[in-house]
Amino acid sequence: MRRLTLAALAAVAAVAASAALALAFAASSAHAVSPDVVVSQVYGGGGNGGATLTNDYIELYNRGGSAVALSGWSVQYASATGSSWQVTALSGSIAPGARYLVAEAAGAGGTTPLPAPNATGSIAMSATAGKVALVTNATALTAVCAATCHAGAGVRDYIGYGTTATDFEGSGPAPTLSNTTAALRDGGGTVDTDDSAADFTAGTPAPAGAGEPPPPPPGVPARIRDIQGAAHVSPLVGRRVIEVPGVVTAVAANRFFMQDPHPDGDPQTSEAIIVFTSSAPAVAVGDAVTVAGGVEEFRPGGATNANLATTEIAGSPAVVVESSGNPLPVATLVGPGGRVPPGNVIDDDATGSVETSGTFDAATDGIDFWESVEAMRVRIDEPRVVGPTNRFGETAVVPAGAQPRTARGGIVISPLDFNPERIVLADTFATVPAADVGARYAGAVTGVTEYNFGLFTLLPSTSPQVRDGGLRPETTRRQRGNELAAATFNVENLSPLDPPRKYATLARQIIGNLAAPDLVALEEIQDNTGPANDGVVAADQTLELLVAAIRAAGGPRYHWRQIDPADGADGGQPGGNIRQAFVFRTDRGLRFVDRPGGDATTPVAVVAQNRRAPQLSVSPGRIDPANPVWANSRKPLAGEFRWRGERIFAVANHFNSKGGDQPLFGRFQPPARPSEVQRRGQATAVRAFADALLAEDRHARIVVLGDINDFEFSDVANILVGTDRSLVDLPRTLPARERYTYVFEGNSQVLDHILISRALADGPGRRAGYEYDIVHANSEFSEQVSDHDPQVVRLRR
Repeated sequence: MRRLTLAALAAVAAVAASAALALAFAASSAHAVSPDVVVSQVYGGGGNGGATLTNDYIELYNRGGSAVALSGWSVQYASATGSSWQVTALSGSIAPGARYLVAEAAGAGGTTPLPAPNATGSIAMSATAGKVALVTNATALTAVCAATCHAGAGVRDYIGYGTTATDFEGSGPAPTLSNTTAALRDGGGTVDTDDSAADFTAGTPAPAGAGEPPPPPPGVPARIRDIQGAAHVSPLVGRRVIEVPGVVTAVAANRFFMQDPHPDGDPQTSEAIIVFTSSAPAVAVGDAVTVAGGVEEFRPGGATNANLATTEIAGSPAVVVESSGNPLPVATLVGPGGRVPPGNVIDDDATGSVETSGTFDAATDGIDFWESVEAMRVRIDEPRVVGPTNRFGETAVVPAGAQPRTARGGIVISPLDFNPERIVLADTFATVPAADVGARYAGAVTGVTEYNFGLFTLLPSTSPQVRDGGLRPETTRRQRGNELAAATFNVENLSPLDPPRKYATLARQIIGNLAAPDLVALEEIQDNTGPANDGVVAADQTLELLVAAIRAAGGPRYHWRQIDPADGADGGQPGGNIRQAFVFRTDRGLRFVDRPGGDATTPVAVVAQNRRAPQLSVSPGRIDPANPVWANSRKPLAGEFRWRGERIFAVANHFNSKGGDQPLFGRFQPPARPSEVQRRGQATAVRAFADALLAEDRHARIVVLGDINDFEFSDVANILVGTDRSLVDLPRTLPARERYTYVFEGNSQVLDHILISRALADGPGRRAGYEYDIVHANSEFSEQVSDHDPQVVRLRR
């Protein structure tokens, strides 16, 4: 692992299991890029006529980030057309960025012995053509392994060289060699694309012995703009560059940033780059340096991840400090008076990967704009906070003038605008003081830019000051005597393991900010032992602690209803068994209708009544729990209530999360949203339940509420509303600048919904039968008891 913010560590943890499986497969096949050790040089002309070196050799290189034990491994050789393999056993280990030399047979000629080898064999290799394998065991291979037969044989890396070689990786063999040339892996050993022809060139043998630094391979002089290019992937990727000039602008634990003080004026090409040193860099800010190394694209999360790649110079770079104390290059102003990022288009050119699309337009595409200032010094004047500082020290901001803004200073999404002008301030080099939405950072905030796990980030060089925007949590009004107040609130993995402070804060929000509604649908109620994966599914202690906290805070007495799920079947935090629950007060005339029989697997049904309104078969009950759309996801909780002689049917929901969707600023555009498929199925199931009620009584009073995990303009919300619009999605009724219940990476958006049937929505005459309010008490604040805002509807009767 190279460099990770705390947020990145959380993201990595979410994919660790699949990554481990991928690496395990890679180790068993020559037709997958090696994660660490590769064959870096092959030479078979040792001791032949005209040769300088006396021995053949095979050199290995560790391009990974950790030491690799080689004991029990081997290098193996076969002739260009043969299937009989000779084996040389290996021992010891190879450090990251180090070489490992295997000496093979000596010839009668030559004048120069090899450097001290790490291992010694006796294989007489062909000077012109052959096959070499690096194997994670010492069992001789048994075949000419064209195509796929290496799978399972432990082959870590493989090269066929010479035009007569019958086996190789990729499109063809490495070049034919001679008594004076070796096959040299590009980038000093760093480049591995699983293509012998592409990865190797013929050059002067340059073996590195035990304990010796690797010799610098040939390279091309370049400026940073040549390396960056007007593209997401460097035109020089896989090549070694030399004499790259720049001034050091920032220094981190294992890398430094440098920028060319003499830019070319082309806004499409970045003038800065990251130099990855793997250990503490021996440079300081203000040093003028020249750098030589391999050009690489580093992708956070690994090769198969949807994140963009960052261009960098790596592969044990050679850094020469020419002078110190130099002025830093002028920072590029982003915002009014400088370069203004695109206002609504992230990308409209690519269909698939932006890295291979062949188009790059920093003037119109936000993802290209931020790429064009990759690693550069950037300045934003008075950046506006649109996402509160999170627990990882990250704060989402926009330059002045960004639109469309929320009523409280955030920036809201719309179907055609996911706000490409956003960037995240991170505290890599200086503390970023915590801020709430609506605040500003005073003056000019200057730093270098970077990309990490779906986010473009600005890393300030000095700690900025906060100008508080005066934002305070909202409080809704109390319901009147003729109003029934129904609310929804995601309480974020609530369990008895949470401190009393969380329960007390939730209680204050329920009775204060939400004005003690009659009914609250709660999401993310965990079982009595929280994330402990111990088979416990009951949540009575969790709910009793909450209603007791409400009472202790001076609120009314609340009752609760819920259904325990099957252990591990409803997703969420492993062991937590999250579910929805109803909490309700009865002192204002609301009553829950209990009908026994509801459990984790029994579906609730609509029961027709002769000349009477329908009722539920069980209450509480779960909607269609065996339906595959609820696999590893929370099943909706339906309950029947009575209020002043009227039946009220409530459905509490927590649909499938957006986990697994591609990031907005990812390499694939438009981003794929595979999680939406399951939510569409879930919406269809809930809509079918509502239709069953409406089929029996077209005036049925239905409230569908909860964390739908999708936008008010999404297909998911449209399915719930129905083609006949018999359910009203209340977030849609608000002005656009007030439509948000959640702030993610600076984007204010709707995830939580309340929908009501027409019998509840339509009041007498033209008067609406409800009043609806999203109560912004959490999502905009750096200190929050939940990452969701609650919301409430007051139903008039």
